[in-house]
Amino acid sequence: MLTAFARAFKTPDLRKKLLFTLGIMVVFRMGAHIPVPGVNFKAVQACVNASAKSGNGLLGLVNLFSGGALLQITVFALGIMPYITSSIILQLLTVVIPRLDALKKEGQAGQTKITQYTRYLTIALAILQATGIVATASSGALFGSVNCDTSQIVPDQSIFRIATMVITMSAGTVVIMWLGELITDRGIGNGMSILIFTSVAAGFPSSLWAIKVQKGWATFAFVIIMGLAMVALVVFVEQAQRRIPVQYAKRMIGRRAYGGTSTYIPLKVNQAGVIPVIFASSLLYIPGLIVQLSGSTAGWAQWVDSNLVKSDKPLYGGLYFLLIVFFAFFYVAISFNPEEVADNMKKYGGFIPGIRAGRPTAEYLNYVLTRITWPGSLYLGLIAMVPLVALGLFGASQNFPFGGTSILIIVGVGLETVKQIESQLQQRNYEGFLR
Repeated sequence: MLTAFARAFKTPDLRKKLLFTLGIMVVFRMGAHIPVPGVNFKAVQACVNASAKSGNGLLGLVNLFSGGALLQITVFALGIMPYITSSIILQLLTVVIPRLDALKKEGQAGQTKITQYTRYLTIALAILQATGIVATASSGALFGSVNCDTSQIVPDQSIFRIATMVITMSAGTVVIMWLGELITDRGIGNGMSILIFTSVAAGFPSSLWAIKVQKGWATFAFVIIMGLAMVALVVFVEQAQRRIPVQYAKRMIGRRAYGGTSTYIPLKVNQAGVIPVIFASSLLYIPGLIVQLSGSTAGWAQWVDSNLVKSDKPLYGGLYFLLIVFFAFFYVAISFNPEEVADNMKKYGGFIPGIRAGRPTAEYLNYVLTRITWPGSLYLGLIAMVPLVALGLFGASQNFPFGGTSILIIVGVGLETVKQIESQLQQRNYEGFLR
């Protein structure tokens, strides 16, 4: 693998792409450390340290995707989360809005319009989320019930200062979106995925060192070994797929014969990727966010705070697991349409050996997809429960780096990027990474 890296850097055009991608990643991390105008940086750091010690933090998923920039209230505080949310919303709307479904089927021109709609929605969501973050930071609810002076985070709460903070954070999201598209066009891999990878990986060194400081070398070594085992498991499952054979009949067009080839439909065990974990985490943050913003001390608020905010509670863990399984089936159902695949196969003369074309093929694909989604969803749920187990073993789940969302993103993006570099090396008759 190191030899392949050396050969990649020896190729001029591939070296330029790799260096360009690394440069954008450095710029992205620099923006995650520039405070928003109007924020008291010392007060923020005091609250961040107190939050880390207490294990609190309401907006943990967004903070993960921003590489820790959210709780520090920097220019890139929102990270890539608004773009992810808008992409998911557009995917869901494609199923229910015929106009978007028609655009999706138009090929590159339709995809360009959908991408433009995603950008507009990203800007709207960025403004909305920036307003919410500034409001929670001003009221002190951003860090939850931590022992720090939250009143000094935003000393000047005038309308002009608040508007400046919202505009700056929204502009930061637009810049991140632009950086991601630059990587996609001129670098290696998918730009948005690379930026997410950078954000998540940025927290690994500090989290591992915190475990060493708090628990010693023995626990540190155990965490490293368990992390490597989890990476191996995730790589194995992410690469696993069920290949359904497809045979295409020969067709005579003029004097030429077309078709007669054999191929397959690859159905991944984890067809939904990390989306179910994101959906479940976001949904479970809503009750706690409502309690924090309302400031209510009623019975229902205390029950929510005791059972649905603290991740060490059995009810929280059970709901988290069930939501992941549900959203895994839900996302697979909207992202893979067996009827559409069967119709396309029938249109071009394809069939599955032993299965009649048309409706029987769609039923067979649906049957196979349901069977392989079950182990995929259970695998996602178990991987996502690792931080909750770590909470009991090490005392603070946010100091455990090998969490479900983190490890899935890092392994998934890493595998995809390595495959792209490998394909470019093979085009130049070089030996790739995967042998």
